[in-house]
Amino acid sequence: MIAAGINRVALTALCQYVIILYNILEHKDILDMEDQYRKILQSVGEDIKREGLVRTPYRASRAMAFMTQGYKKNIQEIINGALFTSDNDEMVIVKDIELYSLCEHHLLPFFGKCHVGYIPNGKIIGLSKVARIVDMFARRLQVQENLTKQIADSLMEATGALGVGVVIEAKHLCMMMRGVEKQNSIMKTSCLLGAFRSEDATRKEFLSLIA
Repeated sequence: MIAAGINRVALTALCQYVIILYNILEHKDILDMEDQYRKILQSVGEDIKREGLVRTPYRASRAMAFMTQGYKKNIQEIINGALFTSDNDEMVIVKDIELYSLCEHHLLPFFGKCHVGYIPNGKIIGLSKVARIVDMFARRLQVQENLTKQIADSLMEATGALGVGVVIEAKHLCMMMRGVEKQNSIMKTSCLLGAFRSEDATRKEFLSLIA
C-alpha cells in the first residue's frame, strides 16, 4: 500500500517534470525566434531600440508561433473521438470555411475559403472537426495545392468515407504585394477522392452545391 502510494507520487512528479521541461523547450524556441527577428530588423536598416520596434521581436515571434501551431497538432487529437455511427449515405458539405495560411516560399499569407464535402460510410464526423482539420493543415507553411490534398486525404482516412471533395479558393499576398503584383487573381484548387472522382454525377452535385 505504501509502495503504491510512493509510485503514484513519483509518477505525478515525473509528469510535472515532463510538462515543465516541455514548456522550457517551447519557451526557448520562442526566444530563439525573437533573436532572429532582431537580426532581420537590423538587416533591413532599422533601429531595434526605437520605441515602435522594441517589442516587435517579442510580438512577431509569438505571432509566428500562432500561425504555425498546426505542426503541434495531429488528426487524432483534433477529432478526439467525434466519429458517430450513422445510416446517412447522402453528401455532407461544410462550405465557406475561412482559411489563413503562410506561403512556404515567401512566408507571406494566403487566405480565402475552403469547401469540404464527404459521403458517409457508416460514420459521420463532428461538424466543428471539419473546420479544425482545415485549420490544422493551414496553420503550417504551405502551398495551396498540397494543403488541399492533405485536408482531403486526412478526412478520407479518418472517416472511411465513400468519397471526399475539397475545394480551396484563395488570394496570395506573395502574388499581390510583390512579384507580378496582381490584385484580383484568385487561385482555385481541388482534390476529389473516391466517389467524388469516379462518379460524374457525384462530382457535379458537389461542385454545384458549393458554387
